[in-house]
Amino acid sequence: MKHEKLLEKLLLDMLEKLSPILHAIKSAGGTAYLVGGSVRDLVLARALKDFDIEVHGLDLAELEKILRQFGDVVFVGKQFGVLRLYYLDVDWSLPRRDSIGRKPEVIFDPAMTLEQACRRRDLTINAMAINLHEHEKITQVINNINNINNTENSLYKDIIIDPYGGLEDSKNRCLRAVDIKLFTQDPLRFFRVMQFIGRFEMQPDHELNTLCQTMSLSDTITGQALARERIFEEIKKLLLKSKRPSLGFRWLKKIERLHEIFPELYVLIDVPQRRDYHPEGDVFEHSMQALDAAAVCDSYHETSWGSGDDEKFLISIAVLCHDLGKATTTDELLHCHGHEEAGVLPAQKLLKRLTDDIFLSKAVSKLVRYHLAPFMLLREGAGARAYKRLAAKLWPEVTMRQLGLVALADHRGRNGVGSEPLELYQDRFDQFITKAQHANVVHKPEAPVLLGRHLLGIVAPGPKMGELLAKAYDIQIDENIIDVDELKRRVLQ
Repeated sequence: MKHEKLLEKLLLDMLEKLSPILHAIKSAGGTAYLVGGSVRDLVLARALKDFDIEVHGLDLAELEKILRQFGDVVFVGKQFGVLRLYYLDVDWSLPRRDSIGRKPEVIFDPAMTLEQACRRRDLTINAMAINLHEHEKITQVINNINNINNTENSLYKDIIIDPYGGLEDSKNRCLRAVDIKLFTQDPLRFFRVMQFIGRFEMQPDHELNTLCQTMSLSDTITGQALARERIFEEIKKLLLKSKRPSLGFRWLKKIERLHEIFPELYVLIDVPQRRDYHPEGDVFEHSMQALDAAAVCDSYHETSWGSGDDEKFLISIAVLCHDLGKATTTDELLHCHGHEEAGVLPAQKLLKRLTDDIFLSKAVSKLVRYHLAPFMLLREGAGARAYKRLAAKLWPEVTMRQLGLVALADHRGRNGVGSEPLELYQDRFDQFITKAQHANVVHKPEAPVLLGRHLLGIVAPGPKMGELLAKAYDIQIDENIIDVDELKRRVLQ
């Protein structure tokens, strides 16, 4: 979609919907500005999911009273003064001052100037605004923008308030801090830089790089480590919203902080690989290319436990971790036998520093443990029994299709003449899925025929019954026996 169409559909349509509210705000003495990421994404021609509007000149009670004239109002962040009307994807907020520290005190300041409000933002590309009351001017500018790449056009300056040079930095693909002192007061901004590097494929300027090399990642008041949940959310955004998430990890390497934040990845640097299998270089380079391959894959689906984004995150984090075991198993001949099993523990350690999600940890562990299996089964010409056994080992956290996606990304991360992943091996993935379909185990394993209720009255519930049921399932898969009585007879002999 061309840039002018994006603006026309998103901004003009939203302005039409908001016109009565904006009029009420202006009549009450307030001014509404489109701010932050909303303006940034419009400039970069990126899709918007919602709008961020900052209202100056009114206090929180006045803003809430106005909004209630147009529907039910909910606080989505009462501490930070963020309100929503249930039928609009718009966050309404007030300019504020935040104290430093892990639990900042928020002070709303309706009299704050727009320049002061923009100054508290992290990066210049997030410190731009549009006065939404200038409807005619906005419409005129949009109607004159005809080029998707026209970020140099002076027409932008007619509607965008840009006190810190965000437009120029957007054009130059540059990440620059608005205020160095304020930037360091919130260590989460370090991880936001990492996320934006991958998400927008921009690079920090020299000053921001130098700052991030040394800034503390702990609370500036208490000295406590940054809450891992906050870091996890930024890493999740990096993996879900980037076409090249590897850029974020490569940046950590460049500023020499990878060893501190992701030591399991750091030890992969300079771990050599056989050129006939991995012409791309060391294990770190392979992992980065494979991660980017997972990012651009278009085969993610909604599952019984989550959305397509949930599956994409699972596959991406598993691909990031899939070869961690090579750091300890690579020998002088560049063999790395057993690296799949050896990679499980470091993968769990990496995840533990980010989240307590047990399901995610188990799922990633299984994907790391068996990531070689899909294409190995194809090479060996394995039959249905092997596919059924593998599906049973993966269940209930992982499916054969998900394992196949990890194997596909693994093989695509082998570009020996560049850093971008290959677009090959789709045929192997399709063959693997076809074989799994013939075994009827693409999305879940074959259900066991003999169940505990069939043995009640003969064997007491407990370990012995479990052993008999496991043996029955082995016989069912190995010999394709699906008769309950026959399986019962065989295991009770």
